[in-house]
Amino acid sequence: MSKLAFLGLGLMGTPMATRLLDAGHDVTVWNRTSSKTPPLIDHGAAAASSPAEAVTGADAVITMLATPQALQEVLFADNGLVGALTPGQWLIEMSTVGPEAIRSVARRLPRDVTLIDAPVRGGPTEAAAGRLLIYVGASDADFGHVQPLLTPLGTPHHVGGPGAGAATKLVVNLTLGVSMTAIGEALALADTFGLNREIVLDILVESPLGGIVQSMRANIESGTYPPGVRLRVALKDLRLITEAAARPGHELRLAAASRSWLEQADRAGAGHLDLSAVVETILDTDSGPDTSHDP
Repeated sequence: MSKLAFLGLGLMGTPMATRLLDAGHDVTVWNRTSSKTPPLIDHGAAAASSPAEAVTGADAVITMLATPQALQEVLFADNGLVGALTPGQWLIEMSTVGPEAIRSVARRLPRDVTLIDAPVRGGPTEAAAGRLLIYVGASDADFGHVQPLLTPLGTPHHVGGPGAGAATKLVVNLTLGVSMTAIGEALALADTFGLNREIVLDILVESPLGGIVQSMRANIESGTYPPGVRLRVALKDLRLITEAAARPGHELRLAAASRSWLEQADRAGAGHLDLSAVVETILDTDSGPDTSHDP
């Protein structure tokens, strides 16, 4: 078993770190909000007071953070982890930050520290069950090294060389954002026609987007949106997608439209809710979703 450092104990990081503890690894955890560490300590983890302290002596370091800005701070600020990294250590970046952020980090790492980009697809339920899809950017040899470490978290897919994992995750998340907003617009069109919402949802479950409709149906019907993928996180991803596409000159019209809907939902106060809350924003652009159900 390995000695690991795990930084970032949000909705995803906590169940992922728990899985690694259950797999028998020696795990030291750190989170900006220290109140999130006691459940991991009770489960057998050690707690560090800073990123630099967390990575000292670790075989591999895993980061699971909300934004590229948070990653930069954890890596490079005072007491950041990069200053404490030593040759032979592995940095496995599992956040969704995009390939440009991965390239920037790679340029600034100490020599002989190996960077692996391995963002995940799935929510807290999949994380707790070890059913995440993990998109790994690495050389063949490096993938072989980290695959056993990642397997307790889900299914690692080797999608290409360094940076390919971060890029693949944005490709996948484009389809998620577009699908969510397409379902919202489909229901809005159904309302225009005066169709029965329950019957329309039954029909949409049998459509090409059926799996997503099924997973979000309870939220739509109840009008409550407990967070799986938070809307503000999905909006961050769509911003990364549209900004990345703008540089080489590709025009992603659907991504831009989906980003616009998510921005409207976020302005209405739904950023802390599940991504599916955007459907209610589309259905009622005057009031937006009910944001009173703050988990």
